[in-house]
Amino acid sequence: MSKEKQIIYLDNNATTPIDSRVLEAMMPYLTTNFANANSTHLFGVGAYNAVKEARKQVAELIRAETNEIIFTSGATEAINLAIKGVAENYSEKGKHIITVVTEHSAVLDTCKHLETKGYEVTYLPVQNDGTIDVDYFKSQLREDTILVAIMMINNETGVIQPIKEIAKLTHEVEAIFMTDATQAVGKINVDVDDLDIDLLCFSGHKIYAPKGVGALYVRQRNNRIKIPALLHGGGHERGLRSGTLNVPGIVALGKASELAQHEIEANYKQIKELRDYLETQLLSIENSFVNGAIKNRLYNVTNICFLGADSEAVIMGLSNSENDMPLIAVSNGSACTSASIDPSHVLIAMGLDENKAFNSIRFSLGKDNTKEEIDIVIKNIGNVIATLKAMAF
Repeated sequence: MSKEKQIIYLDNNATTPIDSRVLEAMMPYLTTNFANANSTHLFGVGAYNAVKEARKQVAELIRAETNEIIFTSGATEAINLAIKGVAENYSEKGKHIITVVTEHSAVLDTCKHLETKGYEVTYLPVQNDGTIDVDYFKSQLREDTILVAIMMINNETGVIQPIKEIAKLTHEVEAIFMTDATQAVGKINVDVDDLDIDLLCFSGHKIYAPKGVGALYVRQRNNRIKIPALLHGGGHERGLRSGTLNVPGIVALGKASELAQHEIEANYKQIKELRDYLETQLLSIENSFVNGAIKNRLYNVTNICFLGADSEAVIMGLSNSENDMPLIAVSNGSACTSASIDPSHVLIAMGLDENKAFNSIRFSLGKDNTKEEIDIVIKNIGNVIATLKAMAF
């Protein structure tokens, strides 16, 4: 029997492994404590109390109140609920929405859908470092603007937008501010009051919880936000999201939120050191450079262009099952659009041509990565790229 190959996983912005402590917390609700959280018998009350505790844990992570947390199947559902909800409930004020060309497809596709319903959407460009021009954004705000939807941290480059400043300007025209914080929550300190956020979306599987659970924050204090239900039925989740609650997933999200809150600082230090080391070594490869802002970005990600090395070929070379090397998992863009043969819309918007976009790879590290793994990655990346460049001549 052949020895199982080592896997070095550097695609944590796509999804993280489940933390063993999260798995332990959710297991009883997959096995012995399987009751419906809306059942009134003692068995059901136990599940209900577990959901109640998880709601508190999630709320504390982003400094919200428990009645402001709506559990969903993930960020995509939360984004749809938020954007479509605002469009439906605030259309008397206007039908103008502002977002950014580098948003996740969940935001962009929802906005494109609303354009077919008579809404006008302004898609802000980004500068070469991936950030928006705040002055230009301000010039696009109008009296009939009802929603501004801008991602806190970009999933492909890690670039951080000036959310607090954007939210302040948004509220000056009495519009609602929403942010897709999928790459931010659990990785950096997020305070919805300090940042003045009205709606916030994120997924559990980016913070070591399982796939299939996420949350939507809906402000209920100071400028209370009212959105209608997207799913109708039993009136679950304050009537906004009917459907039997995913108790194991919700418990897992709560536990992951609790762990993240306590371990953010330690994770930052450990992961940033590894990311910086990896990046420094990879930039010694000829004709390589970082895409996006260097300083104003998330600590766990680097997106590097290796000119002359097609990213798909590099990824295949790193995950070759025929040799004795470990399988190395990296990405060339968003996992949600990886089936597309088009270049990354994020990198193109930042001014890269198609060739450079197709030569770019995202490395997103997690808390389980080690220095030994990073050394192996550096060696193998260098070998694969050298081979590809030699084959091109």
